[in-house]
Amino acid sequence: QVQLVDSGGGSVPAGGSLRLSCAASVRNFKNYAIGWFPQAPGKEREGVSCINRSDGSTYYAVSVKGRFTISRDNTKNTVYLQMNSLKPEDTAVYYCAADPDLYCSGYVSSADFGSWGQGTQVTVSS
Repeated sequence: QVQLVDSGGGSVPAGGSLRLSCAASVRNFKNYAIGWFPQAPGKEREGVSCINRSDGSTYYAVSVKGRFTISRDNTKNTVYLQMNSLKPEDTAVYYCAADPDLYCSGYVSSADFGSWGQGTQVTVSS
């Protein structure tokens, strides 16, 4: 399994920005697909973005497309989620997840990932 550490959450007003980081302790980090899953109170974790291991291609849910950008720096074993134009409905604990076998090409499920970070709280006020 991969050890993942999420960071970068905080409280911002609507329209603000945050950049989340997911740092991994693993060899061959470049061989892992990484996803981001927000979980609001009383709701399931829902994948909003994913970046692939081989070609670095990306996936975004409709709800965040055009506002969020996922990227990776394999030299730092880190994936980032730049979140702009934040809305109150983006409020959630954001978890990153890793898997060596997954290729993200559409909807991503939490069941597809084997390793998880501890989560970082994002709060957007209206």
